[in-house]
Amino acid sequence: MKILAIADVESKALWDYYRRGKLDGIDLILSCGDLDAKYLEFLVTMGNIPVCYVPGNHDDKHGIYAPEGCDPLDGAVCTVNGLRIMGLGGSMRYRDGKYMYTESEMRRRLRRIKRQIAAAGGVDILVTHAPPKGYGDLEDLPHQGFDCFNELLEKVQPRYLLHGHIHAEYGSFQRERTHPSGTQIINCYDRYILDYDEQQPVCTSRHEMRKRLWGAFR
Repeated sequence: MKILAIADVESKALWDYYRRGKLDGIDLILSCGDLDAKYLEFLVTMGNIPVCYVPGNHDDKHGIYAPEGCDPLDGAVCTVNGLRIMGLGGSMRYRDGKYMYTESEMRRRLRRIKRQIAAAGGVDILVTHAPPKGYGDLEDLPHQGFDCFNELLEKVQPRYLLHGHIHAEYGSFQRERTHPSGTQIINCYDRYILDYDEQQPVCTSRHEMRKRLWGAFR
């Protein structure tokens, strides 16, 4: 399965200079936030393939104008094209904003979603806007990652975490990192093609996943 992951800036190659066939072979588009709703609508229309998204810290306007034809992932575990995909949008809170959270607030969000993770028997791809703390984030508060994401990766061990928020021009940009849990962390700024092989997902029983998540995110 070929996945187009996007974040933060509208790719001129996919919008301003779009040509027929540019999305050929793409099976799924995942947006990691801070993208114009019209851009997402354009991609879902031209590609005629699923587009799923989480909001970024600048996406307050999505509460008024959500991209039509696209599927929200924020705060949920969904099955798309056979993959279990979990979404958690937003960034660290540095001012008032709908999609900004303190560490404690993000932990509460994770506690609310634990039952969905257990019911799905795990997660294949985690889509976030901000990265995990210490894995591609920066020192300033607006661009710090969430430490609870590290706990989530240790407990659930998805194959991939896709995020945005950290732009290439910020310096020390690195596309791919490997988390100690084994999860591959990918910064999807602009655009990134993920070739997701067709091997069977690792499914865990509900009982086992509930045990792993017991007491987590406190």
